[in-house]
Amino acid sequence: MIYLDNAATTRPKPPGVAEAVIAAMAEYGNSGRGAHQEALAASRSVYGVRRQIAGLFRCPRPDHVAFTPNSTMALNIAVSGLLGPGDHVISTDLEHNSVLRPLYRLREQGGEVDFLPADRQGRIDYGDLARLLRPDTKAVVCTHGSNLTGDLVDIGRVGDFCQKHGLLFILDASQTAGTFPIDMERMHIDVVCFTGHKSLMGPQGTGGLCIRPGVEIRPFAVGGTGVQSYSETQPAEYPTRLEAGTLNSHGLAGLGASLEYLGTVGWERVRAHETALARQFYEAVKNIPNVKLYGDYTLQERAPIVTLNIDGLDSAQVSDELAERFSIATRPGAHCAPRLHRALGTEEQGAVRFSWSYFNTREETELAAEAVRTLAEEAL
Repeated sequence: MIYLDNAATTRPKPPGVAEAVIAAMAEYGNSGRGAHQEALAASRSVYGVRRQIAGLFRCPRPDHVAFTPNSTMALNIAVSGLLGPGDHVISTDLEHNSVLRPLYRLREQGGEVDFLPADRQGRIDYGDLARLLRPDTKAVVCTHGSNLTGDLVDIGRVGDFCQKHGLLFILDASQTAGTFPIDMERMHIDVVCFTGHKSLMGPQGTGGLCIRPGVEIRPFAVGGTGVQSYSETQPAEYPTRLEAGTLNSHGLAGLGASLEYLGTVGWERVRAHETALARQFYEAVKNIPNVKLYGDYTLQERAPIVTLNIDGLDSAQVSDELAERFSIATRPGAHCAPRLHRALGTEEQGAVRFSWSYFNTREETELAAEAVRTLAEEAL
């Protein structure tokens, strides 16, 4: 199988990730729930991953890295814990449902949301930020990279806008964490929400949020923390404030191993390899009759994603053909990005997404392009 569904979850994982998970399952107790060696081993491991994540995103304090099962939970925590009735929020048509649904719920609770519209190729106009700004605007919540087209948002520009107007900036880094530079301080980002199983190449069930010092997020869930057990309220200190219940220390051990591997390889090398493969595929398929591509390929930097349709064929049919006849794994359908599909005009057809990781090859990419060419010729 040629696996080109890495925007959903990366596969394979780097060497050492599975081994770290297995070792943690064999050796760790419960982090923060005791002073015996097994509990302390788990606590040390979890804190080590906090330090790795803080360094990756230039978060000034490791204790302001709070872990969650995924970026969806992180985004729910950030939106519900920072915004409320009467607050106005600006977002974009590029968003995944992990951003959209928390914002729609905020709207039901009395908040208001406006979206930067995307054009037929999925592009947004940054001038719309000023057009949508209101006196009661409190935050901008947006993705760093579209999971549908691979287009990147200029988060430095968005961060400057937020700083100028005193707005919170909540970033969804699900598709870009690690692979593309994110500097919370320099880019004026208040909260970075990330998942461990995509570009960070860690296990599923890992993720979290990095919080700028001074940003106070209300707890989303409350419960056991291992400290202040007689208090009726959740402890106020980060990260405990946002980490009710037992952490996935086994998965986090795997995430730590992946971060160590990728850091040794070099994040720029990883990004360059993935980008080159996506560009190779784009160049090979862009002029094939009956193939329509989505996204802005004039951008110098893009997430390693190429999304297309073949003639009027349903995207699920194309993806099934790729899997059954050519042993190529892709993702069809709506990709949890309904607003962007409406903008692209692909609500009914969906789209077929190809996405690369560091472990894909030029040979695999060439075979994928030839498979698309074959299916397009058959559709003539």
